[in-house]
Amino acid sequence: MRGLPWFAKVYLVAVIGAACALLGYSVAGSDRLEWLDWSNLLVLALLFLVCESVPTLLNVKQAAVSVSFSAALAAVVLVGPQGAALVGMTAVFSVRPGLPLVKRLFNGAQFAICGYAAGWVYESLGGKARLPDIAGFDALIVPFAGAAAVFVPLNFVLIAIVLVVTGQADQVPPLRGLAQFMVSYLGYATFGLLIAGLWATVNSISAVLVLLPLFVARWAFGQYVAQQRSYDATIAALCQAVETKDYYTRGHCTRVSLASGMIAQEIGMGSERLRAIRYAGMLHDVGKLGVPTKVLQKDGPLTEEEYAAIQLHPMRGLEIVRGIDFLDEAFAGIMHHHERQDGKGYPMGLAGEEIPEFARIIAVADAFDSMTSDRSYRGARPVEVAMAELRKGAGTQFDPEMVVAFTRAVDRHGWEAPRKVVAPPEDAAETTTKDHDDPTMPIQVVPER
Repeated sequence: MRGLPWFAKVYLVAVIGAACALLGYSVAGSDRLEWLDWSNLLVLALLFLVCESVPTLLNVKQAAVSVSFSAALAAVVLVGPQGAALVGMTAVFSVRPGLPLVKRLFNGAQFAICGYAAGWVYESLGGKARLPDIAGFDALIVPFAGAAAVFVPLNFVLIAIVLVVTGQADQVPPLRGLAQFMVSYLGYATFGLLIAGLWATVNSISAVLVLLPLFVARWAFGQYVAQQRSYDATIAALCQAVETKDYYTRGHCTRVSLASGMIAQEIGMGSERLRAIRYAGMLHDVGKLGVPTKVLQKDGPLTEEEYAAIQLHPMRGLEIVRGIDFLDEAFAGIMHHHERQDGKGYPMGLAGEEIPEFARIIAVADAFDSMTSDRSYRGARPVEVAMAELRKGAGTQFDPEMVVAFTRAVDRHGWEAPRKVVAPPEDAAETTTKDHDDPTMPIQVVPER
């Protein structure tokens, strides 16, 4: 716990202490445990421990999920709240190399609390903690549903709080994404009822029978996470290819993606669209790969033909990525992020609501990062100056709603400006002298003779 804020230490101690108090209360009187079937309890604990020891790693730093809660919910039916708490506490002994003791204790404590609370709800709704009777199995459904409806959200709340108090609030999913994740977890929770039902016919062998679907569920989790990581790697590779054209814009794609996500969250965008807008922000300038480097690096005004080549970069970008199916709505953001509210943008001259929402978001994020970053022809502008420029352009160049949303997001979360760029030697790196994203320094175009 060394290095944690004091309130994080208080929270961890409180959760672990509450779990210990529950376990102490459970064993204080022999009458509370004398009816427990210790052989069933042991098998359930082993099943829980096996599942907890092989979790699926998530994209969230140092976070993982397992399907062990299915065993904990089965324990609610078979051995009651006290037994479920004991089963959950075995998470302390999970075989996960390198897991700190404090995390083991917290995991065990929160599972014990969730198991006990779910067991209490199960019994309050008329459920009996015993081996189910096949003839009356349907009577278990409502109490079990109530137990699952308490176990899963309580588990999420306890984990979300620990992320917040340890300074990882940015890793808590948005409300819509959290709701979708909990719904999927509630679906997996039905495995607990399956375990209990099998137990009534084949006893503890059901633990072995149910391992297969449980690990299929784990495999599905793993496949989803692996797919998302491959998506992210694909996007990162394309961004790196774009940014090799300009020393000064390295990191621009990542920052536009971050700012676009901030706006999207502020206006209440759902988790799937939130992921798509971040991809669109990362890839909004991928069409630069189709713009001749000599045009990007030209010093002085551009000819109409050269400027037309720059104006085509959104369409070039769409051509490059249109075969990547998972981008979905991101295509619209890439294609139209240089449209303007007054219809004077490109490539199609769309205006107002004609411009796709993704494009209106990226336009604000793109211009803001350009203004707050170093360029070869000027230094970075302060955040306040860039914000003032966005407000000045609201209604003409930018969507006023997106400007307001971004202002609120920056006021709430702040913005970390990129580090100062040290100008490279002329022969060390390529740099562009034109930035089509900077609204304060429009590109000069001269008629061709």
